[in-house]
Amino acid sequence: MAKDCSFDVVSKIDPQEVRNAVDQARREVATRFDFKGSKCEIDFDAEKLKLVADDEPKLEQLKDVLDSKLIKRGVSTKGLEWGKLQAAGHMTVRQEATLKAGIPQVDGKKMAAAIKESKVKVQASILGDHLRVTGKSKDDLQEAMALLRKGDWSVDLQFTNFQG
Repeated sequence: MAKDCSFDVVSKIDPQEVRNAVDQARREVATRFDFKGSKCEIDFDAEKLKLVADDEPKLEQLKDVLDSKLIKRGVSTKGLEWGKLQAAGHMTVRQEATLKAGIPQVDGKKMAAAIKESKVKVQASILGDHLRVTGKSKDDLQEAMALLRKGDWSVDLQFTNFQG
């Protein structure tokens, strides 16, 4: 009897890469002329980013610098969920972002439905915050991976635990 092959579809962000991107963004902000004399800060703990700036346009510039550093480090910006813009003390504004981990249930169902509609000979099952795809052939699994890569999902996808 042929053994089933499988892989997991997960969405996770490496906090160390985020920390490295934040450090690079801080260094760039410290040396850029358009940030001289302004109060711009980026703080990061294990799960949250906090940006503080003088006004909303400076905050948007700060987010752009951070996004560029995240992308260079291979971290998808889809993994950040930005909160509301808030007024802070001393005439500044702040905005927080949380790191998203796991595939939301709604997206998991959409992915499973897309795999089923594609007529690829694999089965997708939702296991908490990730998706497991199983099939008889490695080629079918690779076809399912390609299908998921083409899709427009609210999270960045990684394929792990390939067994075959």
